[in-house]
Amino acid sequence: QVQLVESGGGLVQAGGSLKLSCEVTGYIFSALAMAWYRQGPGSQRELVAHQFSTGNTTYRDDVKGRFTISRDNAKNTAYLQMNSLKPEDTGVYYCWCLGTYGKGIQVTVSS
Repeated sequence: QVQLVESGGGLVQAGGSLKLSCEVTGYIFSALAMAWYRQGPGSQRELVAHQFSTGNTTYRDDVKGRFTISRDNAKNTAYLQMNSLKPEDTGVYYCWCLGTYGKGIQVTVSS
């Protein structure tokens, strides 16, 4: 059974950066598509970024050019580099693969 553990969240001022990590266990990581979702206060969970095992990526429009999804297959870890953060990026961020979400990690961007 795949397990996902996120880390790297926290509080940052607008314009700042954070890098989220997601360690994956229980499956052959290099064969997995990965994604990051987020859920803002009072909002539904939304897809932020997705990466196929081939490396191809997609992003929601409002994070394009600011967020980068990546992976290190040797470390069984996926990443989400978030730059130029905005208050509207605030929320709980979830790592996803094989239909499974991690527990989520809080990201708060102050204005």
